Amino acid sequence: MVDAISRLMPHLMLAPIALPLLTAALMLLLREERQRLKLALNLCSTLLGLVIALALLAWSARAGSPATLGVYLPGNWPAPFGIVLALDRLSALMLVLTSSVALASIVFASSRWHRAGVHYHPLFQFQLMGLAGAFLTADLFNLFVFFEIMLAASYGLLLHGSGRARVQAGLHYIAINLAASSLFLIGVSMLYGLTGTLNMADLARAIPQVAAGDRGLLHAAAGILATAFLIKAAVWPLNFWLVPAYSAATAPVGALFALMTKVGVYTLLRLWTLMFGSEAGASALFGGPWLIGGGMLTMAFGAIGMLGSQRITHLAGFAAVLSSGTLLAAVGFGQTELTAALLYYLPSSTLAVSALFLLADLIDRWRNDGTLPDPDDEDAPFLNPELLPTQGLNLDDEEEVLIGRVIPAAAAFLGLAFMACTLVIAGLPPLSGFVGKFAMLTALLNPLGLGASAGLRLGAAGWTLLALMVATGLLALIALTRAGIRHFWASHDRATPRLRVLEGLPIAALLLACVLLTVKAGAVMGFTQAAANALHAPGTYVRAVMSAAPIPGPVSHADTPAPKEAP
Repeated sequence: MVDAISRLMPHLMLAPIALPLLTAALMLLLREERQRLKLALNLCSTLLGLVIALALLAWSARAGSPATLGVYLPGNWPAPFGIVLALDRLSALMLVLTSSVALASIVFASSRWHRAGVHYHPLFQFQLMGLAGAFLTADLFNLFVFFEIMLAASYGLLLHGSGRARVQAGLHYIAINLAASSLFLIGVSMLYGLTGTLNMADLARAIPQVAAGDRGLLHAAAGILATAFLIKAAVWPLNFWLVPAYSAATAPVGALFALMTKVGVYTLLRLWTLMFGSEAGASALFGGPWLIGGGMLTMAFGAIGMLGSQRITHLAGFAAVLSSGTLLAAVGFGQTELTAALLYYLPSSTLAVSALFLLADLIDRWRNDGTLPDPDDEDAPFLNPELLPTQGLNLDDEEEVLIGRVIPAAAAFLGLAFMACTLVIAGLPPLSGFVGKFAMLTALLNPLGLGASAGLRLGAAGWTLLALMVATGLLALIALTRAGIRHFWASHDRATPRLRVLEGLPIAALLLACVLLTVKAGAVMGFTQAAANALHAPGTYVRAVMSAAPIPGPVSHADTPAPKEAP
């Protein structure tokens, strides 16, 4: 049984790409009026995708090897000539994170948002296909293909629901991403001209052998390629488009878009450790200081943006920028312990930002629907104590009636969920945001810990990052607390919020996932440490991809030599 499962799992690697592709194709054959059927297909496909992602995660961590890796050859051609899909702990983690956020997003959208425009469900599935392909592919050409699929779907999702603000933000979003795609192609073309390959593992073998005279051109190509990914990762000053676009999108789309910046971070982490790790010769750790500097500037921009924001959707957008900057700065040090800590912080911050986008929709709706109670209504929530009989009522020291009112369950849920998002984003105990930031601070203060790789040492950059992590967490706390006071504490004159189960359930699930990350912090950190060890020692990845053998085809009778006749 175990052997059968082991033989099946490599083929299951294709499912996160093929499943949303087939689901989207099927939904395109249905008329737009069949919204309920499309919703059911979307929900079932996304839920099945989450189950598959969890199975792949368990498989990637099952073996005792420090770098468990699955390789699949869709075209049955060996690397570097054919398409290669590769699954390790990092890609499995990103698949689970994508499926979790996607399931919460589509459940939330099922209450009303999926009917705000056309082709929402096929675009949603194409988006998942692009995300999964970007995490699984092992060559730059197909990375570009999946990036374009992901971006093309995101254009339609951003415009879902129409409106002038969405169209305006969508035009900026499309323009900046087309520019990023152009830079992607230029960088890939230059790398191919220098190395003769686009396979990531083959690039890792070829870069140390690049001639010294071509080393500057190699670094220029890598810088151009990295710029395309840094745009997606929302690095300052290339992130001016993010907050207007994400805040203009509908709530479930904004929650899904919280993953988009992490695609840029993932790709930079994957390619940088492969191409410019400690084994890259003269190019070892190239670009690390630029990642650190850009990440810290992005952190400062995100925190100041949160402090100057009034709308919760803007707070969520700047929180995504702050999270991305923290990850980029940590990546640039090239330290195993720090990479393990940032891989723990990545899913928790993404889950919290996604939940905040969903919460923003409910809070804004509550704010807009809030009305003052009718003084002539006997059932009004606020009554004049002077009009009430005092007999049988609690009185204070001045003989005034104490009027108590139970907090509505919906308002209590929104308040507690907002508080949980605040704790995770600001990095306060006891939730996973604090654990992730504490682990990163520990790694910064102890760069020579057990299993640490030969990355950049603490120095002035490390102390600056340490101070920024504390300061930006404080600024985020101030901004979110101020918003909480304005929307919950000072909003006593509003009507009771209307909250559907399909709207509250996904928010609760995302925040419970943060709680689970906290409770299982030891096991999760062990997983991310193994993933970081494999990233900073890419030899296993390179050997696994380059040695993957095609499956031999069946031998036909025509190819079998006929037996010789006896003399």
